Amino acid sequence: MNMRKWVKLPSAWLEDGGLAAFKWRAGGGASETAALMVLIAVAHRADLNEGLARTTYDELTTATGISRTKVSDALDVLTARNLVVREPDGRSTYQLTNYGEGHVWAALPAKPLYDRDGAIPMFEDFHLRKAAELDALKIYLTLAARRDASANVTRITYDQINAYAGVHLGRIKRALGILNINGLITVESYERMDGKPGAAHGYRLSHLFPSRHAGTTGRMGGLSHLFPDLE
Repeated sequence: MNMRKWVKLPSAWLEDGGLAAFKWRAGGGASETAALMVLIAVAHRADLNEGLARTTYDELTTATGISRTKVSDALDVLTARNLVVREPDGRSTYQLTNYGEGHVWAALPAKPLYDRDGAIPMFEDFHLRKAAELDALKIYLTLAARRDASANVTRITYDQINAYAGVHLGRIKRALGILNINGLITVESYERMDGKPGAAHGYRLSHLFPSRHAGTTGRMGGLSHLFPDLE
């Protein structure tokens, strides 16, 4: 599979609160979850320079583990929210919007997430049946967008996750657990610098610049690196 180790996902919509639009609704939550899964899979296949992905329904179905119908529903959601343009260069092409020079972006791990069959094993437990799955994906993209590029870690509080991703405070722990158990993130504990009891936490996206970790970048002091510019 011709895919880079990491890719760019346009992130202006994330910074503008776009994740709040992805809500679990009776009879419609599955399509919201599927949309974020397909967005990630499309981003994995996007051309580095223009953000144009050439891929088929079969490839997207294999990658995400969801049905062709759900892939279609997902693309409808992404198109309606102006995150993806369908068929900009003929059949089986998809354009990430707001891509390219002058646009902000978040780094996502890509090729290391896939198995030999072109599937993302870490999505195997996402069955589009629970709000927690949607919450997990919203937090995953939040961690990507808020990552400190210099230290390759995201330090963020539950209150900040709630504000950025629109995930209820009471559901954040479970969603983080889904990401952790499925190998999408690793969690690190740090001594708090504000004098309050307990530990602060940092989150790393699995397989994203794995050589850059606490042992090579040092443990950051304070919270001044919480919202840096992306590299």
